[in-house]
Formats: sequence, structure tokens, C-alpha cells
Amino acid sequence: MAKLYFYYSAMNAGKTTTLLQSAHNYRERGMRTLLLTPRLDNRFGEGVVASRIGLRSEGRVFGQDSDLLALCRADIEQQGPLHCVLVDEAQFLTKRQVWQLTEIVDALNVPVLAYGLRTDFRGELFEGSQYLLAWADSLSEIKTICHTGRKATMVVRVDDQGRAITDGPQVEIGGNERYVSVSRAEFKKITAGEGRIELQQPRLPLDEV
Repeated sequence: MAKLYFYYSAMNAGKTTTLLQSAHNYRERGMRTLLLTPRLDNRFGEGVVASRIGLRSEGRVFGQDSDLLALCRADIEQQGPLHCVLVDEAQFLTKRQVWQLTEIVDALNVPVLAYGLRTDFRGELFEGSQYLLAWADSLSEIKTICHTGRKATMVVRVDDQGRAITDGPQVEIGGNERYVSVSRAEFKKITAGEGRIELQQPRLPLDEV
């Protein structure tokens, strides 16, 4: 039976790389996939799903008003059987759209793999992540490392001097120059104004975190 999977992490953990590898694995076996990417994230061009290591693929753009179930049904009618739906930057989904993903799984029997951040720069859940955590059949953490060597679970938004920004809109698109993944302990220290982000080589390999 199909399932809804949510793969979550902090920034720069390789979520999009993992998504693109999963899509490739399906295609390599002659299976058809549908990649969904939010209109909000156009860093690499609208409709482009791209990873930091250079992997990229075309995706179907969705907005906050998009009906993902209807989109999926139309795709099947036009292109034929669909074997997997993959969602990039799933934190930007609305509650209604996460419910639609559950319908793609339950009504259409198509597995959905959603990849996204769990929390924002204030340590609060994104709407999409909140309901994926509540409704997904399977939850998996993709790990990455804080500059202190601990496992990174939080995200800090920084200015040009590496100082934490604690106010502002929840969504502000950016990459390594705007966001840094840190441990919870480091998040507390930095957001309390006790220091700037100093990027260093991690002291521990990931499997020891």
C-alpha cells in the first residue's frame, strides 16, 4: 500500500539531493514520477529542483492555492500511471495541501515523498511541516552537523556579519549566506545575542553525532 513519507532536517542536510536520487531510482526502473516544487523557492529558476552539489531536474510548480490532488489526477489522465509524487521544500505546503497529499496516497494509491525543514529561524514549526508530522505514515530525519560538531536540529537566519536575526517574516528565501544549521544549544546562545556564527570544520563525523 502507498504511504506518505516526510523526510525532515535542518538546512544543508542534502534533502533535495536525496529527493533527486529517489526520483532517479524510480525512473531507472521504468516508473514515472511527478516532482512538485513551490513557486516561493525560485533560487534556481521557476520549476527547477536543484541541489547544492549540482543535481537538478524539472518540476511542476505549485502555489499556496494549488490543488495538489487535482493536479495529480490531471497528470495521470494526461500521462498515464504515476508511481511516485515527490515534494521539494514541503515546509511551504498549507494544511489543506498536506491533506491533499494524504488523498493522493489513500484515494489514488500513489506514494508521496515530501522533503522539508521542520522549523523556521525562530524555532517554530512551518505549517506544512506541522501537518506532515501529524499525518504522515513515516517520519525520517536527515541529519546534518552544527559547526560545534553536534547534530544540527535548528536553523538560524543571519545578517552579513553573522549575527542572528530574530524578527521578520517566516519565509525569506535564501541559501548558505542567509541561513546556518546549528544545534539546539548553539541556537539558544546565538539567538540570545551571545555571539555570532563562526563557521568551522565539524569536530565529529556525522555517525558519531
